[in-house]
Amino acid sequence: MNQTTDLLDLEKKLLEKQDRIDKERENLEKEKKSFEKKKEEYLEKLQKVSGLNSDDARRELLSEFEKKEVEVLAKRIREREEEIKRVADKKAQEMIVESMRHGAVKYIPEYTVSVVRIPDEEIKGRIIGKEGRNIRAFEQATGVDVDLDEEGIIRLSSFDQVRREVARRSLEKLIKDTRVQPFRIEEIVRETEKELEKIMFAEGEKLSHEVGVFNLPTDVIGILGRAKFRTSYGQNLLLHLLETAKIGTHIAEEVGVNVDVVRIACLLHDIGKVLPGEGSHVKLGVDFLKKYNFPETIINCVAEHHEDKPFSSVESVIVHVADAISGARPGARYEDVEEYGKRLGEMEAIAKKYEGVEDAYAFEAGRELRVIINPGKLDDAQTTLVADKIREEVVSKLAIPGEVKVTAIREFRAVSNQS
Repeated sequence: MNQTTDLLDLEKKLLEKQDRIDKERENLEKEKKSFEKKKEEYLEKLQKVSGLNSDDARRELLSEFEKKEVEVLAKRIREREEEIKRVADKKAQEMIVESMRHGAVKYIPEYTVSVVRIPDEEIKGRIIGKEGRNIRAFEQATGVDVDLDEEGIIRLSSFDQVRREVARRSLEKLIKDTRVQPFRIEEIVRETEKELEKIMFAEGEKLSHEVGVFNLPTDVIGILGRAKFRTSYGQNLLLHLLETAKIGTHIAEEVGVNVDVVRIACLLHDIGKVLPGEGSHVKLGVDFLKKYNFPETIINCVAEHHEDKPFSSVESVIVHVADAISGARPGARYEDVEEYGKRLGEMEAIAKKYEGVEDAYAFEAGRELRVIINPGKLDDAQTTLVADKIREEVVSKLAIPGEVKVTAIREFRAVSNQS
């Protein structure tokens, strides 16, 4: 009995639930019809206002929606581009600063002065010689100005870096030599001048190894070593090549291009400046590298580093940038020094064109010009006359500040050796 009652109650509940569901369905149908009616009314009103049918209105709504979405998307793209630009600029700044840090070198260029340290004053006295004859012979043989005023050091001054290097090495040999006399001085200077090619090769090898290049032809290394004794706007060329190679190598590593091409091209980009011949240093350098069969990519970098030709690769752009960073950094170049050396060279050239003049050396920033006379060609009176003519031409053609002193040296020697 109880079971029957439970079933009846359950059936009753199910019926009641079914009734509720039916009523809810009816209500939903009514609401749906009402929504459809309102939708139709809205579309009719929209069509009346806009003059569009339902399909056109739908397209208009979609177009408006797409326009809004495009504007939102464009705004996001612009924001992203600005963010990328900020990050890229910051990254580029960091890369350049880090590259410049890698390019910092310990080498300090000597523009016109070299310093030789001496152990004691006794050796300095031996270098000077009786009544200064040794030091005069040294200055005459090397063409440099010697300053002995400071204790413990001897300063060698000359705008010509080759002369100064020969003088420095010769003086170091004389300090170790016990036979310091004019003939011995001249002999050592001649030996050192003959060693100059070896000196240049050693400098070129040292430079290339420091940069990380170990497979250059022997002739190229020797030519490269000439950069030690060459300046560009007062900046030592060897220092410039070293800096450029270090900066370029670091940028290439960061960017992810061919590091070896950049390294070698940076090292050789200004090699034309130490080569003889007519034309720009770029043309001379390119012709030289072609002669030694360097890869086309390296030759192009050298040919394009001053933008004489359009850039053909990212490596070429990096060489151009590294060259510009090294040359444009504060304190790198002094145009006055370049002009100073040019002026003193012109002074010497004026003197050397006169008959009977064997050699000429400019001293004291161009205030003194020492002229070596061949005693077999000019006598004392002629020597005095030539000195006056040289001084007059130097003063008239060159803007030399202050008074110019021309010292003509005419020395006759007779040597007899008995075996």
